[in-house]
Amino acid sequence: MSKATFAAGCFWGVEVTFRQLPGVTSSRVGYTGGNFANPTYKDVCTDGTGHAEAVEVEFDPTKITYEQLLDVFWENHDPTQVNRQGPDYGTQYRSAIFYYSPEQKAAAEASKARLEKSGRFSKPIATQIVPEATFFEAEDYHQQYLEKRGLASCHIKA
Repeated sequence: MSKATFAAGCFWGVEVTFRQLPGVTSSRVGYTGGNFANPTYKDVCTDGTGHAEAVEVEFDPTKITYEQLLDVFWENHDPTQVNRQGPDYGTQYRSAIFYYSPEQKAAAEASKARLEKSGRFSKPIATQIVPEATFFEAEDYHQQYLEKRGLASCHIKA
């Protein structure tokens, strides 16, 4: 199995999007990229921890590639927004790719460059591409939040 971590706004919708993909074996929501140990949702919502709401995805690379995951990431949020998605705002809602290897970094940078050159967006892409950081799993009630409530999505498609 391989791992990928993405931040694309509220983690509830991001998680359900990735969980539905064939080849994704598990996912969990949490907080990463900040400077505060063992944050809670309440801590992250203060916009003072530096953490992003993120989804950690485990996947079988023989069934789905990292590049395919990147495509889903780009398609399911607005990467031109700085520290916001839809009605949610703050650094915890930033767009970011947390890479685990030089290969993932190169793939993410190439994917971002292709998207920028495509002309799909009139504004620059604000997505950060940064090394993975300690991932703090969110509280249990956030895990598979939408599925537990019978909801299909809550994210903004770009």
